[in-house]
Amino acid sequence: MSVDFGLSSPLGPPACEKDAKAIQLIEEMTKNVNSVQEKLLAEILSRNSETEYLKRFNLNGATDRASFKSKVPVVSYEDLQHDIQRIANGDRSNIFSSQPVSEFLTSSGTSAGERKLMPIIHEELDRRALFCSLLMPIMNLYVPGLDKGKGLYFLFVKAETKTPGGLLARPALTSYYKSKHFKNRPFDPYDVYTSPNDAIFCSDIFQSMYTQMLCGLIMRKEVLRVGAVFASGLLRAIRFLQLNWKQLAQDISTGTLNPKITDSSIRECMAKILNPNQELAEFITKECSHESWEGIITRIWPNTKYLDAIVTGAMAQYIPTLEYYSNGLPIVCPIYGSSECLFGVNLKPMVPPSEVSYTIMPNMAYFEFLPHEHSSSSALSRDSPPHLVDLADVEVGKEYEVIITTYSGLNRYRVGDILRVTGFYNAAPQFKFIKRSNVLLSIDSDKTDESELQKAIENGSLLLSEYSTTVEEYTSYADTKTIPGHYVIYWELLVKDSANSPTDEVLSQCCLAMEESLNSVYRQGRVADNSIGPLEIRVVKNGTFEKLMDYAISRGASIGQYKVPRCVSLTPILELLDSRIVSKHFSPSLPHWTPERRR
Repeated sequence: MSVDFGLSSPLGPPACEKDAKAIQLIEEMTKNVNSVQEKLLAEILSRNSETEYLKRFNLNGATDRASFKSKVPVVSYEDLQHDIQRIANGDRSNIFSSQPVSEFLTSSGTSAGERKLMPIIHEELDRRALFCSLLMPIMNLYVPGLDKGKGLYFLFVKAETKTPGGLLARPALTSYYKSKHFKNRPFDPYDVYTSPNDAIFCSDIFQSMYTQMLCGLIMRKEVLRVGAVFASGLLRAIRFLQLNWKQLAQDISTGTLNPKITDSSIRECMAKILNPNQELAEFITKECSHESWEGIITRIWPNTKYLDAIVTGAMAQYIPTLEYYSNGLPIVCPIYGSSECLFGVNLKPMVPPSEVSYTIMPNMAYFEFLPHEHSSSSALSRDSPPHLVDLADVEVGKEYEVIITTYSGLNRYRVGDILRVTGFYNAAPQFKFIKRSNVLLSIDSDKTDESELQKAIENGSLLLSEYSTTVEEYTSYADTKTIPGHYVIYWELLVKDSANSPTDEVLSQCCLAMEESLNSVYRQGRVADNSIGPLEIRVVKNGTFEKLMDYAISRGASIGQYKVPRCVSLTPILELLDSRIVSKHFSPSLPHWTPERRR
């Protein structure tokens, strides 16, 4: 029987009074998109009118859209980097925002290999918490009874550093997990985790994962949903279970915690949770001993109603593997956001991943959209600014690059995401995430673009010079069949002296040299997070890339305009390349990585 809380919404009746308020907010925001956006921009501009950045463009206190659009340029991270570094070094003047910068959120690497630093003001966490409070009320509309069990979510904090000026620099999720909004969250029967906070806050990945998995096994019959932030993280958890189930079963059998878990707060909290349970230990042993792990999620957690992970964009490559392990459970992608800003929610969370669209919430930031055909140029002229479309004016079927203006002081900032408009909910556009602009390779949170891959190839191939050998052609592939996934680079070599060709050891060192050239996000994934496997070079027979061109021409490509693709994913092309492999080589050790000091 549905509960009526006096709300009429096309989304359906809310599950409880708290949910009713969240659904009401969604209705209000999506019905009044244009007025919400206009008011929000005026508030941002009014609040930040005395900042150094806005004063440069002679707004003179104007808060209207026309003045803003005609005077303030569209920018990329590189345009702001000097000012951001001033803040990082300790400059406390009002450069971007009238409110002090409370910390930096780190996002994916720039072409120079460093993580981007996004300045954030304290109230931004309140805004993000409000946004996140909408997610479970939406799920409760579609999946009844989530208050009768728990969520097994694999959540982790990552390395954080301080800038020379003393501000924290850390990933957005780490910031959120360590905030009062998460630590002191009120009890919500619809949103209870199996993982204790002590396990989530442990920075040692092994100890954190082990404890979260152990708790998930102990409470297996209570688990109603299984998730991680990214699909790759969920698969890493399954791989972790494959490698560690014997010790986990031993802990459950004896009621004693693995001595490798040394974190005192974890040991203290697990003493209250872990008791001898021989029957459960035998069950885990039986299920994990099967040669096939098909359906392992539903076998161990039989009451699971859905998986919760981002599988849009680059993560779509993991969908078949998740379906294999879960017997085809629905995969929910609830949220679309970035370090810079949270954007939209999925109002139809149970649709297949290929149909996921996100409804932009107009109270999060001021949104503009650059038609994708105009966004391919990385530098936009300030003399003839491009025509950007407002949130309420985008057109169904068209693709745009999203541009944001935030309370924290990012003004007309290019996020780099390409979105396609799929429809509207009330007056709010709904977008399908298409891709990150210029990203070739991605396994987890890493993003490697073409110029960065080219630089890595150049550095890796330097080791071949003393063997009179060069890389004639190359392409790449993100191999996600292994867990964790890894980069595969196909090389066609020109060996001038077959009697002095490079050895297996040299080619393995080429793999490592390439990894050393990749950005810090990639190297952290390799070293600290174990989310990326060793880079692989596959040397192919001479003439392979000619055959690749022949295949492309047979499919309609113009011989005069053909370019070797620097990343491939189509099965016939991969089959062609793999049929001509001469040798395979892997990085022999981990690349260098330490939590970088923010210079």
